[in-house]
Amino acid sequence: MQINLQTTFNDGTQKVITAGAADLVAFEREYDLSVAKLQSEVKLTHLLYIAWHSESRNKSTTLKFDAWTNEIAAIEATEAKK
Repeated sequence: MQINLQTTFNDGTQKVITAGAADLVAFEREYDLSVAKLQSEVKLTHLLYIAWHSESRNKSTTLKFDAWTNEIAAIEATEAKK
């Protein structure tokens, strides 16, 4: 299971962040919300957390969640990695 998140940073760079099972489990634990409910109850915070967790787990960022969100201009789910 994967979710791809098209992420635009404040400097204009874009990146598709792929979140895997470990990131989705961490999300469910953090928010006590099933990933299956994301489609009907999606919140920006949820998408950002999943993307941040993936970036943090993959050592693409050392920033804490709140600091990392300050770097993000936009985020949205996308079908496939570009």
